[in-house]
Amino acid sequence: MTIIHKTLMAVLTLGIALVILLTPEAQLTYAANGTNETTIMEWQMMWEEPGLERGIEDMMELGDQGDWFQVSASGDYPVLPPNITSAWIRFKLPEMSQMRPAMELKNMLAQDVVIYIESAKVYEVHRNYVYDRNIIMVPLSSIEAGQSVYMHLKSQTMRIGLQSPIIIDNHDNMIKEGMRSDITDVVIGSSLVIISSFMLLSVIFLNRTFLPGWVSLFLVMLSIGIMILSYSTFFDKYYPELGNFMYYAFDVASAILIPTLLIFFEKIFGKGPYSLLSRFNRYLLMMMFISLFLMLVSIAWEPFRDIYTLMSMIFLGFEVVVGNIILIGSLIYYCKKKYKEAYIMAIGLGSFTLITLVEMLWYFISDELYAMMFWKYGIIFFLASLIIMLVRRIMRNYETALEYSKQLEVFNNELQRSEKIEMISHLAASIAHEVRNPLQVTRGFLQILRDKSADEKSKNYTKLAIDELDRAAEIITDFLTFAKPDLGEVTRLNLAQELQQIEAILMPFATMQGGVIQLSVEEDLFVKGNTSKFKQALINIIKNSIEALKEDGYVLIQASRTEVPDYLMITIKDNGEGIEEQDIKRLGEPYYSKKSKGTGLGLMVTYRIIEAMQGDIVINSKKGIGTEVCLRLPISN
Repeated sequence: MTIIHKTLMAVLTLGIALVILLTPEAQLTYAANGTNETTIMEWQMMWEEPGLERGIEDMMELGDQGDWFQVSASGDYPVLPPNITSAWIRFKLPEMSQMRPAMELKNMLAQDVVIYIESAKVYEVHRNYVYDRNIIMVPLSSIEAGQSVYMHLKSQTMRIGLQSPIIIDNHDNMIKEGMRSDITDVVIGSSLVIISSFMLLSVIFLNRTFLPGWVSLFLVMLSIGIMILSYSTFFDKYYPELGNFMYYAFDVASAILIPTLLIFFEKIFGKGPYSLLSRFNRYLLMMMFISLFLMLVSIAWEPFRDIYTLMSMIFLGFEVVVGNIILIGSLIYYCKKKYKEAYIMAIGLGSFTLITLVEMLWYFISDELYAMMFWKYGIIFFLASLIIMLVRRIMRNYETALEYSKQLEVFNNELQRSEKIEMISHLAASIAHEVRNPLQVTRGFLQILRDKSADEKSKNYTKLAIDELDRAAEIITDFLTFAKPDLGEVTRLNLAQELQQIEAILMPFATMQGGVIQLSVEEDLFVKGNTSKFKQALINIIKNSIEALKEDGYVLIQASRTEVPDYLMITIKDNGEGIEEQDIKRLGEPYYSKKSKGTGLGLMVTYRIIEAMQGDIVINSKKGIGTEVCLRLPISN
């Protein structure tokens, strides 16, 4: 139950995160009263020819003599000339009335960015990986108004320049607005990382049966959380020194996501149609380890980074395309087989796909530079479906374990009963014959003494002794039946006739107890057995019912065919005092009886006879209401 509680806590945490994320934007927006934002819509730009790179002093000396051209944020972006890998941007700072002014560049495309105000360097970032999108915030001073800002950009990605207006506003307003816009990524990503960390810690409490599915879900959740955090602009804006780490963290997470997702799918549903999931997972794992190895080599040896970038893109593209085809195909296959887990995952994956497709469509038709963000909500729905699937599987395994535990208890009880029966059988076989003969001799002498005795008191004592010897003989007979459960001569018994004879035998006894016997038997029911042994078994059961009767009691005996072909059911039902539940489990045990003079052997003999006839007995009872004994026997055709 600890595992289930932890899983439910994870679902609750995701739900809280989702509520936070869906909170109306007005509740999270900073009320920037009195803001005085200034927007710069135009600037100058100059391409830098390869081998003719200039420093800031050279650019300031160059002044307006260079090949500067005008760029507008509202106009078309200039086409990058062939072989150009660097450029300069220049503009003048306006008058700034803000108390703590700052400059924000939201879409600066370059791997290396160096910003100068006049000749003073105020910002610098260098990347040795392919990520080229920058969100830069530079604190300013009001005394810098009217000064020239120079930005040197360099990139190998064939994208260089500034693609959004330059914003100058109060530094505090920018920080708070930036935090508001980044909170989605931070909350979702960090929540997933934290939840997956708790999942990792809980592994020590897991049963090995749940371990593969739990670990694969942990890796899926962790990789998605890392991808969201590393893709976020939060770290790029406030912690640019972590850019290299975040880049490779994204690569690691994307490398393990598809393989672990398909492994999770395999652990929930199986190997898939034609074992496609199992086979493809082997290739994915191999590709994942190759990709991670290439990444380590590229970190240690810089010339290898271009090869790693190309190979990682090929591997990732193959994983995404082929992996999704197999995943969706397997999902359709299991939905057709009406697996509830497949329906749940289809809803989660469908929600994510729909949200992503709609947002991508809006991205392409939008006139403005649209930043996709709602796909992260789709991730929440998808992960929730995975968690629900795993909880259902854990609950089903838990119920199966309980069922196995109950069955094991039944098997143990049957084993103990068999061992006791075997013990009594050996005991009966060893002593029954030896005791019966002396008892018969003793009984004969007591009869002689009774017949010759003139004293009435002595006759009574002798009669009591003979009665007790007869009771001992009955017990020995039960022992012998146990020791030799063979039915003897087996014939085809007419059930109606056998039960009518039993009714006639026991009716006087029922009348003495103040009860009645009611008999209802279908015609043409036959069983194979020994008539005397069969009567002995039925009489033992019916006598117990009669002895349990109270005033106005009845014993109902019914016999009919069952829904199972070739079997009939004999039901003996009474409205007697009933049996406690804990006593029902012990019925048929040797020496267990609630009667003052009972030995428990009568029901033991009954069980042995019915088993020898290839039947079984089920007893149901409620204290104070009555007891029902059901005997199922094969029909003799």
